[in-house]
Amino acid sequence: MDFQQNFQDLFSLQAVISLLTLCALEIVLGIDNIIFIAIIAGKLPERKDQRKARAIGLTLALIIRILLLFSITWVIGLKDPLFYIADFGATGRDLILFAGGVFLLYKTTLEIHHKIEGNDESTFNIKAIALNAVIMQIVFIDIVFSFDSILTAVGLVSNVLIMVVAVIIAMFIMLWFSEKVSDFINKHPTIKMLALAFLLMIGMVLIMDSCHFHVPKQYIYISMAFSLLVEGLNMRMRSRRSKRD
Repeated sequence: MDFQQNFQDLFSLQAVISLLTLCALEIVLGIDNIIFIAIIAGKLPERKDQRKARAIGLTLALIIRILLLFSITWVIGLKDPLFYIADFGATGRDLILFAGGVFLLYKTTLEIHHKIEGNDESTFNIKAIALNAVIMQIVFIDIVFSFDSILTAVGLVSNVLIMVVAVIIAMFIMLWFSEKVSDFINKHPTIKMLALAFLLMIGMVLIMDSCHFHVPKQYIYISMAFSLLVEGLNMRMRSRRSKRD
């Protein structure tokens, strides 16, 4: 009965507004996810493998995210303390965010090290990560980023079907957009380094969040937008200078 009621509610004006709001929220909260996917999939030598990794990784992540939505009671329960360290109550969400933050810091630091050391990109790609490893990393990091977006969605909408439709739409947009971002990042080395710096910052924010030091997301996105604006001006200046020369 509840399912039928939820399905009927999908066609109301309020449901459409909620759906559009959730889609926008999922896309905005997925920006850091798109950057990570663009960089990690770009490590694969073949373009078709990059597309395959993004498609399979995001499809598996979508299935897991939908399962999490239908297990929303369990997800909300992850905010309850599992154990205490002095007065600090560590929750399941804290452990997931901490693991995700450490993983991001490790992968990003490794990538920055390779770029600074000047390792030949094509040589590194041949030895690089297998397709399955890239897919698993995409799925893992998407799960980490899923929890905040799911908990935020629950605060906005009570209809699970609206959340599922919003997640599906947002995931298709992310899949399309991630290829554009990947091409742009790989074409401009300075943008890639800037993207890696963003991932370092996001990794630190995840660890701080797991320790209950909350950093408002708008500060992160504003700093990203400002840095991209400055780098865009630098790229335009370099382009004009090279034309003059």
